[in-house]
Amino acid sequence: MQRCLTLTLARHSRLLLRNEFASVRCHQSAAMSSLLINQPKYSWLKELGLSEDNPGVYNGSWGGSGEVVTSYCPANNEPIARVTQATLAEYEETVQKAREAWKVWADIPAPKRGEIVRQIGDALRKKIKVLGSLVSLEMGKIYVEGVGEVQEYVDVCDYAVGLSRMIGGPILPSERPGHALLEQWNPVGLVGIITAFNFPVAVYGWNNAIALTCGNVCLWKGAPTTPLTSVAVTKIVAEVLEQNNLPGAICSMTCGGADIGAAMAKDERVDLVSFTGSTHVGKLVAMMVQERFGRKLLELGGNNAIIVFEDADLNLVVPSAVFASVGTAGQRCTTTRRLMLHESVHDTVVERVAKAYKQVRIGDPWDPSTLYGPLHTKQAVEQYLAAIEQAKQQGGTVVCGGKVMDRPGNYVEPTIITGLPHDAPIVHTETFVPILYVLKFKTEEEAFAWNNEVKQGLSSSIFTKDMGRVFRWMGPKGSDCGIVNVNIPTSGAEIGGAFGGEKHTGGGRESGSDSWKQYMRRSTCTINYSKDLPLAQGIKFE
Repeated sequence: MQRCLTLTLARHSRLLLRNEFASVRCHQSAAMSSLLINQPKYSWLKELGLSEDNPGVYNGSWGGSGEVVTSYCPANNEPIARVTQATLAEYEETVQKAREAWKVWADIPAPKRGEIVRQIGDALRKKIKVLGSLVSLEMGKIYVEGVGEVQEYVDVCDYAVGLSRMIGGPILPSERPGHALLEQWNPVGLVGIITAFNFPVAVYGWNNAIALTCGNVCLWKGAPTTPLTSVAVTKIVAEVLEQNNLPGAICSMTCGGADIGAAMAKDERVDLVSFTGSTHVGKLVAMMVQERFGRKLLELGGNNAIIVFEDADLNLVVPSAVFASVGTAGQRCTTTRRLMLHESVHDTVVERVAKAYKQVRIGDPWDPSTLYGPLHTKQAVEQYLAAIEQAKQQGGTVVCGGKVMDRPGNYVEPTIITGLPHDAPIVHTETFVPILYVLKFKTEEEAFAWNNEVKQGLSSSIFTKDMGRVFRWMGPKGSDCGIVNVNIPTSGAEIGGAFGGEKHTGGGRESGSDSWKQYMRRSTCTINYSKDLPLAQGIKFE
């Protein structure tokens, strides 16, 4: 029995890795003439250096001789272009070149590294609209969100430039005469960055800009279903490095599937693995990295809640709930999945949010007037239908949406479900689709407890005018999430704060505040500048 269980778990682990690292719509038979990149409407793709067939490996030079995959547009399921992924041999070559490039990069003073990062930000600014359009086309999010995602990378570059003149540790008081006690921070070396489909630019940017400023080199494996975005971003960054006569391998890229992702997780030469994705696969990655006592930075799932109290300003609540649950078609890690309403405002808020849902403009994601686009894959549509069916079986009532839309692409109706108990299995399951579960509560204690009872701990928000409640919410008995908001949505975090969550969200922190420390190693240094040798704690050894 135990052996059967072990084999089953092993198969399950391999399947999860395969799904996360290689869930690629690789219809290789797509004829060149049918590719969107060859249609006049999409000729702008070539402004990003893309073509019908694109190399998926960069380590100072472009290459790739692995599996050829085709990227598809979620809005119509038509092929865009093809990318040739990395082989394990090409991964090995890329790691070696990245390690050599680090020897050059680490010797450059931090402010000079910051200047290179500033140039990367400027290069992204020049391509922000066309790159945002690619994100919209390949990922499926609306155009303004695609541009906003590139803007996040630009903003983090700006932040990292300032950081390049501020990184440092404290000088601490020493108890010994003639001694100095201080902290020295140094880069970890090679940072492996594995990103998810839903933010194919921004998450890499958070990691890349900060890691570079700290003196690290980067190896990127983007999501298998957004390889064109990975290639386009890398081309922009590579051009900046080349213009400054720096090794291109400072910012390497290997497109690939489960084999490349697992190789990065297991590779002792990868000093930090930053993984963004599902909790299931994040756990597998964490165990691989921990087995070699490596460093990991995990940004995983979120089952986020907005809590609305009886004194809330409903004119803030309604647009916040709609944006946080419908934005990116429910495919943000910070998407609001649970809307907890005090019993006195429950019916009013449900009516107003449902009315707002019906006014959401659905259409092609690259149409500037569209507010809601498609799901990323057909598999996500199946997950959407399965979750709705489970919710019904567990006592839920669909008050809005609940159907697949009759149009090309992966479109589903944004959905509101009421009547479920707070601890229903489906409510405690993070389904990466636009389904909002509405729960009715009576007391503050009840609401806070429900917020914290799920396994994830990413983002949370309350709407109230009670300042005492605000500070209880932020305090030790309040929200257990990494992001704790008041009178704003769960999504839409600024880059200046540390982004990340607790529990099954992984515990990692990216972007602002002191997140830079994740990309560096700390040494405590004691310097004796006297002629004596006093020992700490007053110990005499004579």
